[in-house]
Amino acid sequence: MAAIITAVISAVLVIIDQVIKYFVLGNLQSGDNVPFIGNLLTLTYVENRGAVFGIMQNMSWIFAIITILMVALFFYVIIKKKITNKLFLTSVTLIIGGGIGNLIDRLFRGFVVDYLQLSFFPPVCNFADYCITIGAVLMVVFVLFFSDKKDDKPKRIDSDE
Repeated sequence: MAAIITAVISAVLVIIDQVIKYFVLGNLQSGDNVPFIGNLLTLTYVENRGAVFGIMQNMSWIFAIITILMVALFFYVIIKKKITNKLFLTSVTLIIGGGIGNLIDRLFRGFVVDYLQLSFFPPVCNFADYCITIGAVLMVVFVLFFSDKKDDKPKRIDSDE
């Protein structure tokens, strides 16, 4: 059941991402800067042909393979290990949704559509990038603080007294 919920919510995130990118492609020209929320957020259309911050330009096939392998690995872990931890599932759902959103761009456009620029974080990103980033942060929190705890079973405390 967790895998189905993860797949459905990931699909919703992909749809949101693609709808926003469709709007950006239809309404902004490359390099356009449109203030959106005062000085905090600007819509800036950029074609990113690389990875984070534009590194590894024109190597979309590597990112496509990595994305496909990661999605398969996450679903394998969820199904095989019967993961029910909400924090883990939330992080994986965000990473999968964002990864597939950017994968679609790479496969069908040859580049990722970026459009969000925060005043305090100059690189231009997109909804999928933020899903991946938030998911990765949540995954780190899970691994550091919750990965050894069981969801459904209380921790047993033995007493010698």
